[in-house]
Amino acid sequence: MLDPVAVAGNGGWGTAVALVLAGKGIRVRLWGIEEDYVRDTARTRENPRYLPGVRIPREILVTPDFAEASEGARLVVSAVPTQYIRPTWERLAGEDRSGGAPVLSLSKGIEVKTFRRPTQVLREVLGRRKLGVLCGPSHAEEVARGLPAAVVVASRDEEFAREAQATVSTARFRAYTNTDVLGVELAAALKNVIALAAGICDGLGFGDNTKAALLTRGMVEIARLGVAMGANRQTFSGLAGIGDLVTTCVSPHGRNRAVGERIGRGEKLRDILDSMDQVAEGVPTTKAARRLAKKHGLEMPITEQVHAVLFHGKSPLRAVTDLMLRRPKGETEEYR
Repeated sequence: MLDPVAVAGNGGWGTAVALVLAGKGIRVRLWGIEEDYVRDTARTRENPRYLPGVRIPREILVTPDFAEASEGARLVVSAVPTQYIRPTWERLAGEDRSGGAPVLSLSKGIEVKTFRRPTQVLREVLGRRKLGVLCGPSHAEEVARGLPAAVVVASRDEEFAREAQATVSTARFRAYTNTDVLGVELAAALKNVIALAAGICDGLGFGDNTKAALLTRGMVEIARLGVAMGANRQTFSGLAGIGDLVTTCVSPHGRNRAVGERIGRGEKLRDILDSMDQVAEGVPTTKAARRLAKKHGLEMPITEQVHAVLFHGKSPLRAVTDLMLRRPKGETEEYR
């Protein structure tokens, strides 16, 4: 078991994972970038902006000083939103006192400017360190309350994957391992695009039949792009794939689904994002997913329509109609 652990990122998910680890008796240091807010969290033992109603035990060190957080750490957990990984870790790399400890990423998305996945960005910034990713159907609000959940830890280094698995696993938080980092990260990122579509359907007042069709065909799109990029098709049937997709698209906790629902009800994207404290990763990921589809010569019709609604002002109802009226196809037909 890897102990102590530094968690970089005091959002809801980073805080929830810190709680899981501390519940096992692991020494956890939780770092956040906003000094005043982090000091208030350390004093009050609450994180009202990102994880309201959850008490943070005093055993967890909460600090705005990453040198303090990382001192002697045997594992560093990166819980930084994808679009901020590069600038954040370019700063933290000079303060890191872990001695090159492995990094386990919790981020879900694709860097828009480069098409890089979270572990690829971390590799570029941090150099040769063991890297892995933890993903799966695991809303922070439920994990923090100790409700049962299962996730997957993926790393090309199987020994590190097993070490991280042992470190995070509890009676209420079960981790599996996988070596398909590409597939796990793509599934985790692209499901947020489908979650936006699911929310739009909710906002339009559509029902269970609509959402079931959307999730099924959405997973076809995700797997199509993943396999074209070299991922293992089976990964998309697992926890990071269909598991996380279902949770994100049906849960009231899902930020991307909630953004889509507000769009479906007629709100403007900019107004929605300006009203949020947390990041809806699906919005920038939609841009990246569309570009990747074009790069690989693939059709991703749901992604294409979500992009048109988000960035070109297309009517959500028109987008749904256009999806329904596409040329008839066989269900198992593969196309590029």
